[in-house]
Amino acid sequence: MKKILIALSVALSLLFCGFALANTAEEPSSANELMWTQVKEGAQGVTTSKGQAHNQLINTYDMRVFQLRSDLLAPAIMAALFGMIIVFVLFVKVNGISKLHGGFSGKMVHRWSKFDVSIHWLGAIPCLLLILTGLTLLAGRFFFHPYLSEGLWAGLINAAKLVHDYMAIPFMFGWLLMTVLWAKNQMPKMYDIKWMIVVGGYINFGPFKGKHPDAGFANAGEKLWFWTFALFGLVICASGMLLLFPNIFEPSRTLSLIALVLHSVSAIIITAFSIVHIFMATVMSEGGMECMVSGYCDENWATQHHNLWFDEIKQNGTLTYKK
Repeated sequence: MKKILIALSVALSLLFCGFALANTAEEPSSANELMWTQVKEGAQGVTTSKGQAHNQLINTYDMRVFQLRSDLLAPAIMAALFGMIIVFVLFVKVNGISKLHGGFSGKMVHRWSKFDVSIHWLGAIPCLLLILTGLTLLAGRFFFHPYLSEGLWAGLINAAKLVHDYMAIPFMFGWLLMTVLWAKNQMPKMYDIKWMIVVGGYINFGPFKGKHPDAGFANAGEKLWFWTFALFGLVICASGMLLLFPNIFEPSRTLSLIALVLHSVSAIIITAFSIVHIFMATVMSEGGMECMVSGYCDENWATQHHNLWFDEIKQNGTLTYKK
């Protein structure tokens, strides 16, 4: 009998403990629900933080921004990169390249200083790395992640983030120097309209074949690329600084998301133009790549693609040949 009473006492004790635990579990739940309701309605508290949103426990923002980034911008950067590559490969296959009509003369004309060549690559190399790593960060979860192991994907995304962050600063310096120093040669002229109408003489069939419109130091296509790079490069640099140094600028959650979208849109535009620029320099224009390797161009290339500039340096006595 004594053992039965002890067993009943233990059972009752456990039962009361269970009820007690159940009650204590319910109370915090109700309290939490009340607290979150008050917070969402704008209730303020006390904190030692000095940030601009220090009195706001929850940052509310429009979730459609995430949908825009995932559903539209991620595929767009893939299309800008690989789509433009495919388009140009097909174009070159059908149209062919722009050859020098008189062949290479062997006379190399000074076009860019060593400093200009240096700042070009200061901006170009980080730009290419930023495009590739930005592609991974923005769209990699859709196009790369499904085909990689979790460990490999984690390593890839971490490396992409590090490279993207570290390449941002040299890109900004390159962008700033190119924009400031080269703007004087990139001003639109009336003859640029004709260059656009005949597509610069790069079409090898129909009424465009054999056309070589006038061009100064920079042709209309190069000017379009320059001002696109200058404008959207500014957006990329400004939004990038905001995202790279949040402790300095202390942006709100909404401002950070807006910066992220502007950053992505600008990157997509520059990516598409970069592919065009690279193809024109390395494939389409025979002898064009030499300009940004040595700083010199072949005399026949200068007369065919930049005749007004070549005539100008002959007249003002600044024409210099490579010795």
